[in-house]
Order: sequence, then structure tokens, then C-alpha cells
Amino acid sequence: MSAVPGDVAALAPLLEEWLPALGRGVTIVPFGGGQSNPTFLARGSGGEAVLRVQPAGKRLKGAHAVDREFRVMQALHGSRVPVPEMLLSGGEDAWLDRRFIVMQRVEGVVFWDPALPDKTPAERGRVYDAMVMVLADLHDVDIAAVGLSDYGRPGNYFARQFATWQRQYRASETGENRDMERLIAWLDRHLPKDDGTVSLVHGDYRIDNLIFDPETLAIRAVLDWELSTLGHPYADLAYQCMQWRLPNDGVFKGLGGIDRGALGIPDEATYLAAYCRRRGLARIEGWTFHLAFSFFRLAAILQGIYRRYLDGNAANADTALRYGQTVPVLTALAMEEVERRG
Repeated sequence: MSAVPGDVAALAPLLEEWLPALGRGVTIVPFGGGQSNPTFLARGSGGEAVLRVQPAGKRLKGAHAVDREFRVMQALHGSRVPVPEMLLSGGEDAWLDRRFIVMQRVEGVVFWDPALPDKTPAERGRVYDAMVMVLADLHDVDIAAVGLSDYGRPGNYFARQFATWQRQYRASETGENRDMERLIAWLDRHLPKDDGTVSLVHGDYRIDNLIFDPETLAIRAVLDWELSTLGHPYADLAYQCMQWRLPNDGVFKGLGGIDRGALGIPDEATYLAAYCRRRGLARIEGWTFHLAFSFFRLAAILQGIYRRYLDGNAANADTALRYGQTVPVLTALAMEEVERRG
């Protein structure tokens, strides 16, 4: 288990003062993954809370936005999209030179392997039904009603995101990746026109960012909203399905090469149909672009984590190194998808 940085550990007596419900003798220990924003458990005599902190050192502009996580979860609390209660936001002050947030600890289970090896086919089906239901509910959130009308910029979401992640990738680039260059060129040629569709998007919606009820398998909380914004809902949907193409071993834990039907996990067509029914949609247009874009975006994110590893600022050096080694895998898979679909 990695050590708690000294400046983060020094927050313990302050959290004891600011959050009386934690009780006395508050301690801070590492908790969860948190590659982008290190995550800790604050534990006192009265209870526990989860602390997320921006990483130390140089940070890419716009990355590690824990303040945005705080805002969106605070806005969604009490909606059909389950999130923890937000307790505190601070940092960049006399106590800590980087931002942090504190939230309720939600009890439940996190499934790290989407193949759900310990579940029955019926239970796996319930898990994936819950996932698609909450994703559809998220995309149906009334943005104005929850106070998030200004949470993203207007205009073509994919054009903005394509420019942003190109910039982030170039800022963290460490060598030539020919498939990435081919992918960037293909995406540039196939950018869709703005169809006016806008919803709240999570940006990293996957099974291990969800907390499930261990008995009912309903979702108790959706976590890790750092990449959330106002955008196109198909970005979230394609990101979910893109992960099912990733290998089930090594860093990824995807569903590539697994007989999903035998396991009781819906295939892509069934999952998309369930999403469309929930939202009253006829079909999903431009699916190849959405999938290719998801691969590109994830590759750019993981390249940034690898760059922090090389700079000595990674939250977990071993994991960050392995993430960096997967970037060529992602871009190769993207180009295979593009070429297979023509």
C-alpha cells in the first residue's frame, strides 16, 4: 500500500474540525485506485468519508478537475442518478496547494472484472440491466433543473473534445505511434456535424466506477466524475461498448474474446436496444465514429498518466507504467475497428 503524502496526512486534524460527524482521532489512509486523482479514506471515531486530491506536481491544464466532480455530484444528489453526498471542497490555500473534495462513503461492492466470474448468468444480466438503466437516466437529466446549464461549452461536442484530447496527447507524447496518427487523421475526416443533442455525460462510465448493492445488484453510486461535462450522450454509450472490446487480462479487464452470451451478459446490439428503449430512441447513428473516438480519447488519457509516471508524479508508478504500454494496443484496436467497418 502506498504511503499518504505528508501534506494530505496533515489534513486529518482539519477534517476533524470541519466535519464533526467524523468524530475524533481522524486518520487518512490510501483507498481505491485514483490514478488521476489519488483517493483516500478519512476515518474517525464517528464515521468515514472519502477524500479525493489532485496529484502533486505539474498538471495538464483542465485535468484532475475534482472541483467539477464536486459540483456535478452535488447537483445530482437526490436524482435518479445515484451519487454520494458531497461534504467539503477546498485546497489551493494555506493548508494544501492543490484542490481536494470530501464525500460520503457509500457502502456496497465494486466489480473490477466486467465478466463477473463470481456471479450467475441471471445476476450478470441484472448488473448490466442496472448499468444501462442508470446511463439512460443520466442522459435524461434535466440540465437546467439541476443547475448545470453552464457545465459545458456550446457547439459541436465531438469537435471540441477531439481538439482537447489532441492537445492533451501532444502535451504528453513520448514517441511515435503510427496508429495514433492514422486514427487522428481518420477522426478528423469523419467528424460528425453538430446534431444539437446535449446531455450530461459522465466521461468514464464503466463497471468499476459504480458501487452496487450486494444483494439486489442495483447501483448505489456512480463515482469518478472528473471527465463529466455537457456533451453528446453517444460518447458515454460508445465508451461503455468500446471497453467490451478490450482484452480481459492485464491492465484492461475488458470483455474481448469472452463468450458473453454464455455468461448472460448482453451483446452490443441488445445493450444498445435496451438503451434506446429507455430513452425512446429509434437507433444510434454514426456508431463507427463513436467507437473510434472512444479508443482515441482513452489512449490520450492513458498517455497523460504515463507522462506523469516519467515525470515522477504518478499516483501508482507500476500501474501508470502499464497504462503507458497499452496506448499502442488501444490505437491498434481502433484502427482494426475502423478498417473492419469500412
